[in-house]
Amino acid sequence: MIPQTHIYTYSGVSFSPLSPCEKDIDPRDIAHALSYMCRANGHFKSFYSVAQHCLACEEEARQRGHSREIRLACLLHDASEAFISDITRPVKRQLSEYKTIEKRLQDVIYRRFGLDPENSEVISAVAAIDDAMLYHEFLALGGLALYETPPEIISAPDFGFVPFEQTESTYMAVLNSLLDQGEHL
Repeated sequence: MIPQTHIYTYSGVSFSPLSPCEKDIDPRDIAHALSYMCRANGHFKSFYSVAQHCLACEEEARQRGHSREIRLACLLHDASEAFISDITRPVKRQLSEYKTIEKRLQDVIYRRFGLDPENSEVISAVAAIDDAMLYHEFLALGGLALYETPPEIISAPDFGFVPFEQTESTYMAVLNSLLDQGEHL
């Protein structure tokens, strides 16, 4: 039996999203859960997973010539959602405690993979790529232009459905490749 303050993850970990520990963060849990979560709370015309979004962000960072650190942060920038799900931006803006929980968890995840969650250069680059990808996803999958001026992307993301297992496998392969290029793990 697991405590009521914990969730039971895909890899079999009893995990506390409110008091996360680096040792309990298993990359398989991130890849699996994000592959099964739909972007835009499921309001796109077809299924497009959070993992696909993260992979598209990492590819955009790679195409822009960003460092391994920024690419890894792009891949992991929504990893907290694997443990606490997501809430749409308009609602999230009203939930200060949720944002605190999300940031604490995301910081632990970044540290688990050797990233500094306070590195403003990395966080800024990730935010710019995330917002650009968001615009193009909503345009392609929802027919909605979110901003007056379209942000440029140089990659050519495929916003089509990719089977869950394939997305999960690709996410793990990219993550492992980026970790192999680093000095840890």
